[in-house]
Amino acid sequence: MNSEKSTQLLSSADHFSVLLSPTPHGARLARVLATDWMRDRDLPHPTTEAAEHLVAELAVNAATHGRLPGRDFRLALLDRDGTLRIEVTDTRGDDLPSHRVPAPDAESGRGLLLVEALADRWGVRLGPVPRKTVWAELDLPPS
Repeated sequence: MNSEKSTQLLSSADHFSVLLSPTPHGARLARVLATDWMRDRDLPHPTTEAAEHLVAELAVNAATHGRLPGRDFRLALLDRDGTLRIEVTDTRGDDLPSHRVPAPDAESGRGLLLVEALADRWGVRLGPVPRKTVWAELDLPPS
């Protein structure tokens, strides 16, 4: 993942992928691009709405916790076999997402709770070193 090519787009009928800078701007752009891709695919509104929140949370986590100077993160969306899969890959495989109980007045620390509430399934895949991919899946209603 090289920051010199931070907006490479790969898109096909069932797959979208882009490299983005690990910044607040990159995280916002991830949500905008994902929303446009889903809108072009005519995905159901409840699915699109949940996916927008998942992309936003995973992208912000990559930009905040997965950030290394000069290293981008990748957003990928896959629409296969009745499932929308969201993947965010960063270069901090040594820093895995974990459940933390935030203080009641904390302004952050609830992102994984949101991911768990919205996704039908989610998890983390390691590799290749030094990367990790945090993924979330949404089941699509039958067409």
